[in-house]
Amino acid sequence: MDWFANIEYLITGNPRQQNAYKVLKALKIFERLSQYNPVLSGTIPIEIDIPSSDLDIICQCEDHQEFSLNISSLYGDKKGFQKQTDYYDGIESTVVKFQEESFKIEIFAQNKPVLQQNAYKHMIIEYKILKTKGLAFRDKIIALKKEGYKTEPAFAKLLGLKGDPYKALLKVEI
Repeated sequence: MDWFANIEYLITGNPRQQNAYKVLKALKIFERLSQYNPVLSGTIPIEIDIPSSDLDIICQCEDHQEFSLNISSLYGDKKGFQKQTDYYDGIESTVVKFQEESFKIEIFAQNKPVLQQNAYKHMIIEYKILKTKGLAFRDKIIALKKEGYKTEPAFAKLLGLKGDPYKALLKVEI
C-alpha cells in the first residue's frame, strides 16, 4: 500500500489534488527533501479534505538541527513560516508550517521510517475503511470535519471507537 509514497497519483485526482500536485512540484519539496524520504499524508490523498485542510508531509530525519537548518534555508522565506522541535509520543519531532498559494503546508519529521509513523498508519487505515464503507461513510466523515472534528476523532465517532481516537484507530483491522 505504499503507492502513496509517490505523489504522481495526484495528477489524475480531483481538482484539489491536482492543485496540490502543482504546488508541491513548484516548491520541489519531494526533490529538495529526498534525503528525508518525504511522503504526503493526511486527508488530501484520501479525498476527505475540507477547504481548511493542509498538505501534511512526513519525513524521517536523524539530526533535527540539520533538518531545521535545511528547511529554514529552503522555505524560511515563505508566508507564515514556523518551526518547532518537541517530543510527540516520546519521539523527538520537528514541525514546520508555512503557506503557499491556497495551501497550508505542514512538514513533520521524526527519526522513524515514514511508513511506520502514525500519520501514515492513520492514513492507510482510514483509506481502507473508506474503501470498505463507501461514499456515504466518506460524506459523513467530511460533514463531521466541517463541524470542526479532526479526522481521527471523526472516524472514531462513526466507528464507535472508545478512548483516545488516535490510538484506537491504530488498532482497527480491516
